[in-house]
Amino acid sequence: MKKSGAEKKKTRRSSASVQNVSRDPGSGTPPRKKAAKKDVFQLFAEKVRDHKDLVSRWAVLQETRVEYFRGKDFVSFMKNRSELKEILESDRNLETEDIADILLQKNLLVRCDRVVKTVRPGKKKLSTWPAHLETFPEQVFSENDAFFAWTFVKRRPLWQTILSFIWPVLTLAICLFPVYPHRCKLLILYCCAGALLLILSLLLLRAAIFGAAWIILGKRVWFFPNILAEEATLRELFRFWPKKDEEERPKWTARLFYAIVAMLVILLLRHHAPNEAARARYQKRMSNIIDDVLEWSPSLALSGTMDKQTAFNATENNNNFSNESNATSQSTSADETGNLDQPDQHENDSM
Repeated sequence: MKKSGAEKKKTRRSSASVQNVSRDPGSGTPPRKKAAKKDVFQLFAEKVRDHKDLVSRWAVLQETRVEYFRGKDFVSFMKNRSELKEILESDRNLETEDIADILLQKNLLVRCDRVVKTVRPGKKKLSTWPAHLETFPEQVFSENDAFFAWTFVKRRPLWQTILSFIWPVLTLAICLFPVYPHRCKLLILYCCAGALLLILSLLLLRAAIFGAAWIILGKRVWFFPNILAEEATLRELFRFWPKKDEEERPKWTARLFYAIVAMLVILLLRHHAPNEAARARYQKRMSNIIDDVLEWSPSLALSGTMDKQTAFNATENNNNFSNESNATSQSTSADETGNLDQPDQHENDSM
């Protein structure tokens, strides 16, 4: 017997319901995929890297600038900050060496070694923080003269994101500087001059302190050691207290030689220094130039232009009038001279 159309539809619906029940007996909808949970060691590495108590530096690893730390610093950091292990959840009871080995296996860290392995001439020991590194053959954690660099990209802080939006606005503002009001130009001039004067004063001060300490005490003392560094972080830039001098003490002969050179330079500058009259003239000249720049304004400039144009026209009219009067006087004098000469000629003819 042939089935009707309604029976065929019922059969299809029943078969479809049976298939759905067989797929998911608990519900009629397929199960959703669970969200992938982030690796706890990745979270731990990010937290440790952002922590300020872990001492780290920047160096060049195979033409790539990386942030690295020492193995002994990592061990001491984990002893003082053991609460960070709670991020590892079930692996919180692992030892520091085991945690570091897992970070190495997950390629969150890479063990490095210094490129220069010999003591340079004039130094007693190797540099504590080398500027150039290379990959170590054995990727195993160690405390003894071992360096470890982070391999993942550091999470960008909020201020960097805000700064990325500010830079285009700042560039456009610099390009529009010629159309600023006069008071804004003066404010920018004072700010730039003050910042430049501050930087030059700091450079002269740190150079004077370094020279005096090097000659008198034989020590190298650099305040603001990274003030001119191109690849320094903000924290390193404003490190006021200098680092410990690890280089060899200079010889007394070199210190005496540079002391004599410094005294000769000071005496030479003092001998050729300008006198009070020359200094006053130079100061007056410079103050006049600065006053002309600071006191300038568009209204005064326009009024000055109009005054100059009026004075020029008045001068030109006066010159024309004087030229015409001179020509008239010359022609009058010539006529008078001619009239005077004519009677003389008549007298000569009559005689």
